[in-house]
Amino acid sequence: MKTIQSWDKIPEFDDEKEEAEFWLDHSLEQRLMNGSIHRSSVRESTTITLRFDPQMLSRIKRMARHRYLNYQSMIKQWLSERLEEEVAKVENHSSDQ
Repeated sequence: MKTIQSWDKIPEFDDEKEEAEFWLDHSLEQRLMNGSIHRSSVRESTTITLRFDPQMLSRIKRMARHRYLNYQSMIKQWLSERLEEEVAKVENHSSDQ
């Protein structure tokens, strides 16, 4: 079984049969699974506005639909994952000095 470690490693599927065949020998890494679970410990959020190119937003929405996610939740998940990566880089860089 191959483990998917990044959302961008999941291909676009032409139909449900193709997607079902893909998932027969692939699974999501636990970190990705945990990242997609809504955390109720967050008690407050701030609304912001982002401007996207219409084509980019269409692609994001299409990807989210394939993953059965709300596109806004998926964007927040991506940002959270990237933030953790960047924090780890900074921490590793700081410890090297």
